[in-house]
Formats: sequence, C-alpha cells, structure tokens
Amino acid sequence: MAGKLILIVEDEPAIRQMIAFGLRRAGFEVREAVDYRQAREALADERPDLVLVDWMLPDMSGLELTRTLKRDRETRELPVIMLTARAEEADKVTGLESGADDYVTKPFSPRELIARINAVLRRAGTAGLDQVVEFEALKLDQQGQRITVDGRTVPLGPTEYRMLEFFMTHPERVFSRDQLLDRLWGGNVYVEERTIDVHVRRLRKSLEKFGLDRFVQTVRGSGYRFSAKAE
Repeated sequence: MAGKLILIVEDEPAIRQMIAFGLRRAGFEVREAVDYRQAREALADERPDLVLVDWMLPDMSGLELTRTLKRDRETRELPVIMLTARAEEADKVTGLESGADDYVTKPFSPRELIARINAVLRRAGTAGLDQVVEFEALKLDQQGQRITVDGRTVPLGPTEYRMLEFFMTHPERVFSRDQLLDRLWGGNVYVEERTIDVHVRRLRKSLEKFGLDRFVQTVRGSGYRFSAKAE
C-alpha cells in the first residue's frame, strides 16, 4: 500500500513523530494534525487514504472526530483507525461503534500499525464508492476519484474536485455559501464565505476549457447550483 496518504491526528509530538517516521520508511505519504481543527483543515486541503486518530485530543475527543467524519457524506467512506491507551473491551467496543474501522492500543510497534493500516486499506479498496455520475460529456467516477470529459481528465485541485463531486451528486439544488462551507470544510472550521467564490471561479475556469463552465450556475441572492439545463 506504499504511496498512500495517511493523516495522523495526534497531539503528543513524540508519538506523532514516531508514527510519521515509521510510515514514511514504509513508503507512505504523511500529513500531521494536532487537533480537530487542524485535521479538518488538512482534510479540506487534500483527501487522505486513511486517518489515524488519537482518542484524546485537546479540542475534541477522537471519538467525536470519528463520528463527525462518518456522519459527513464527503468523508464517511474514509477509513479511520483509532489509537488509544484504553485497552478495556468496553472502550474498544465504544471506539468501533463510533465508526472506527480498527482500534489499536498503545503501546504498539510500527510493524503492527503498518499491518493494521494495510489490512484496513485493502478492505476499503473493495468497499469504496463506485457510483458513476454523468451530465452530457462530463463524467464523475467516485471510486477512481476522477472527473473526465469525453475520456479526458479534468485537472482539478482537491477542493475543486470535492466541490464538483458534491455539485454533481446534488444537481438542481441551490446551496448557499454557508451550506457549501459546511459541506466542504465542516461546521467547526472557520473559513470566509468569499473562499467559496474563489473555488467556484477556479472550478469554472477548469470546466471552461471543455465548454462546460455553464453547469456551475450563480443564483443571485441565494448561492450556487449545478445544472445541465440552461439558466
């Protein structure tokens, strides 16, 4: 599973650095966060293949972070492994019931953690989203996380991809900037409303090359809508 991106959410520097070192040696790419806020920012910038979450975080418990990820349509398929010193059976059950895909108790060896990560990634690879959504020549392959026009890949940044994926799976509905901020960044991350306008412009610019920027429509006084119909 080398080359996969792992997000580590752990506030203890020594543990986080030890995990990151072991993962990089095994060929994984790594991003780090120390709390819920940084985790949501990291998820907004780039979608990882798996998240390692410590149970105890300074601003929100790992349980709540996991529940939040699993409730959100944009991240509910994201594999999560919980890391904790709590070894009681009841704690493990609580962790798994929160939506975690696996539960690793501290202390653990790097080899054990990497084996658990690979096992979860293999399972996720057979159970991921497989929906294909098409509007005229525009095609979204959720399993492959690719958007194409007549077979040509549309070059998009991570946020623009998530935005277009959200629009294409919720067509003909008008979403305010606040709603888009909540769906794309999460309700507990502060992002200015004008950020949405910036990403919409970038998205339209990418689609304009294929003559499909008209799909992302501005609804004056309300927000934005995705539609293949004429405005």
